[in-house]
Amino acid sequence: MSMFSPRLSLIMLGVLALTACNKAAETNKTAASAPAAAADGSTVKIGSANPLTGPFAHWGRDADNGVKLAVEEANAENITLDGKKVKFEVVSEDDQADPKVATQVAQRFVDQKVAGVIGHLTSGAAIPASRLYSDAGIPMIAGSVTSPKFTEQGYKNTFRIIANDVQQGQALAKFAVSGLKAKNVAIIDDRTTYGQGLADDFAKSVEAAGAKVVKHEFTTNSATDFMAILTSIKGAKPDLVFYGGMDAQAGPMVKQMRKLGLNAAFMGADGVNTAEFAKLGGKDAEGSYASSAGAPKESMPGFASFNEKFKKRFNAEIQAYAPYTYDATRVMIDAMKRAGSANPAKYLPELSKTQLQGVTGKIAFDAKGDIQNGTVALYQLKAGKWVSVDAPAAKPTASAAK
Repeated sequence: MSMFSPRLSLIMLGVLALTACNKAAETNKTAASAPAAAADGSTVKIGSANPLTGPFAHWGRDADNGVKLAVEEANAENITLDGKKVKFEVVSEDDQADPKVATQVAQRFVDQKVAGVIGHLTSGAAIPASRLYSDAGIPMIAGSVTSPKFTEQGYKNTFRIIANDVQQGQALAKFAVSGLKAKNVAIIDDRTTYGQGLADDFAKSVEAAGAKVVKHEFTTNSATDFMAILTSIKGAKPDLVFYGGMDAQAGPMVKQMRKLGLNAAFMGADGVNTAEFAKLGGKDAEGSYASSAGAPKESMPGFASFNEKFKKRFNAEIQAYAPYTYDATRVMIDAMKRAGSANPAKYLPELSKTQLQGVTGKIAFDAKGDIQNGTVALYQLKAGKWVSVDAPAAKPTASAAK
């Protein structure tokens, strides 16, 4: 004889059935929220890491858009990898150009099992993040990182498709001394990995070319008031002031220089070579000089058509690095196609064999992962537009590449 009444048994059966339904519903909910790759392996995630908020957001959005355009075009090709048609998905993250945030972003990419990463935008963010990608075996291609340290770490998964700060410093210094006849040079840097490294390389090259560094002052990448250091510099009577840093500081800096009556030429590197600098500096920025860690846009083999596509897709002007992140993404997807797989372990060996004609030029890597035959271009700001300068040392040797 049962210990339970028929009525009690029916109640218990109902409870069990309800519990089973709830578990099934929860399972279905989890499955529905999981990425497509977990179900059929057809989604290939590519991480795009940039500052999407803060003072460098205009750079970051530009670089992120380059990745997105390349991925959209790849998806139109109906590419097959590992025996299946794949859809590429851009996973965009905001690293705020902050080293600590960048490592958090890198860990999220690792946890999401992205197939590769394009970025980070700045050297200060890219270098600490690169260790996590190396440990996880995830390939990383930078379209804007110029610090030599990036590829001097010995990681096999890091690549860049742009010239480095040694090359920029040499080209800028040679132009300052030989082209502009500067004899006394003042230097300011923002103490970031990028700014300090660039300023130090520039200083060495200036002195090697026969000029004198009369002042070297420091600021931060969040400063807005430079009057004290500029007053100190004015007393040294420089022919030229060089700034190692970004446009957000360079614009106000050149305005404050002119307000003080400091009429020395103003020069920066690729961090200054933007429409934003021209906007922030206004008429005081006219005549400034800057470099680009790559060929002049007008001489890039694929720039005209890329520029047209970019404007049509995003209704925006190219800031700086979109052509490079576009090419970096194409390089990564090309390696996957040659390997027949998006598995990092399978396509990573193909990256080092890259021979690709990109928007920015021919792309091939040296043993460290640096672009071979990196080019540096020099510009002057005229009527609010950066105009290419026919300068010495526009194309440093391949051995200088980092």
